[in-house]
Amino acid sequence: MSEALNSEWYSGSSGALPGPRELAWEAEHLEGSSPREILQWAVETYGGDGLALSASFGGPEGMALIDMISKISDEVTILTIDTGFLFEETIEFREEVMRRYKLPLEVLRPRLSVEEQVQRYGERMRTCSPDLCCQVRKIEPLERALEEYDAWMTGIRREQTPQRANTKVVAWKERYGAAKIAPLAFITEEWVHEYVAEHDVPVNPLLKRGYKSIGCEPQTRPVAPEEDARAGRWSGMEKTECGLHWVDGKAVRNESS
Repeated sequence: MSEALNSEWYSGSSGALPGPRELAWEAEHLEGSSPREILQWAVETYGGDGLALSASFGGPEGMALIDMISKISDEVTILTIDTGFLFEETIEFREEVMRRYKLPLEVLRPRLSVEEQVQRYGERMRTCSPDLCCQVRKIEPLERALEEYDAWMTGIRREQTPQRANTKVVAWKERYGAAKIAPLAFITEEWVHEYVAEHDVPVNPLLKRGYKSIGCEPQTRPVAPEEDARAGRWSGMEKTECGLHWVDGKAVRNESS
């Protein structure tokens, strides 16, 4: 999709699609709209075939988006990454959720098994050692999957981490060759929890056991009530992001937070 790099519009699988400059205008226009309105715009712009929703089945944000999109379209594919290190509870929850929501599901997996990864990169990779592990088991599978889509949606919010503070509602991501849409970018944690409760949306059972942010089991721990939600991810390391959402090419813990 390199033709979109400096264009206002380009030809995608869903017809004429907004390029980087047009998306910058759309980001300003959509700022402050409700998540449902942003989702509606995404479906109308990219259609069911050209649009996907990336969800980890770990946090309530992804679940809220799945619930909302299911009320707009039954064609948007849910992309989820199975790293081989997920909690068994997350896998079981994913299957339960997809029995409830009749949306297409595509489980993305790394090309290397865990054992093949250990053989190639060393024993340290058996415990989901960052950053190479995230590159092999998360970023590369998503990059391959997004070759088939014009845009994808994510549940990240600006208040989650300093690295996400400047997240646009929609923006062109040359790295993936697709538009990235964040319907919850400016939404608060309180709003998400209220939506989940009001609409009886299921959430990962680990959230009730002290986990606030759920990723791969070896690098995720419960957190104390006073701790930041991301403190349980890669605990003790200068890392808070897997790398799917980068700022200035880096994903590290912000010392001022």
